[in-house]
Amino acid sequence: MVDTDAKRAAGRGLAGGVAAWILGYLAVYVLHGTNIENSLGSQILEFLTGDAVTWKLVGWLFFNAHNVTVTVPGFLGESAWNFVAQSDEAALTALFVLPPVLLVLAGFAAAWNAADAPTTAARNGAAVVLGYFPLSVAGAVLFTIGNEDATAGPTLVTAVLLAGTVYPLLFGAAGGLAGGHLSAD
Repeated sequence: MVDTDAKRAAGRGLAGGVAAWILGYLAVYVLHGTNIENSLGSQILEFLTGDAVTWKLVGWLFFNAHNVTVTVPGFLGESAWNFVAQSDEAALTALFVLPPVLLVLAGFAAAWNAADAPTTAARNGAAVVLGYFPLSVAGAVLFTIGNEDATAGPTLVTAVLLAGTVYPLLFGAAGGLAGGHLSAD
């Protein structure tokens, strides 16, 4: 039987992971949604697909902030893009710090007053993966634009492995270590 402390840690990790993912996406939307909506590329995509695409393109930037590329079809085949990494704009490149900061904070909160041992604190912080992983998988699928013939969107394998798994485990555990250490003092 799983003890109640482990259940509480998993619940805090789940809530923290969900909160970090949603806050990260919303921050990108608030910071860049208007520019994306008014861009020529967005307007062309909306014309071609007949759907509103701004929210999906914001998702592309959010995944790019996790170093996940976006696969885009072209005349000579598919190409992978990271619009955040390829930008000279400081406001875009600053997005690289958003997921780590939010995940460290979520891991910190998940481990606060919940663990005495560093390994337990790190494990409690890494539990943010429980909320972050399913949203990353869902986002990678939902942020896809196109039809059966041609689709563009986050690279699924990288989105699942990097954004959904590595980022929350690594940065959540780091936040958990800090939260466990500071709450023990």
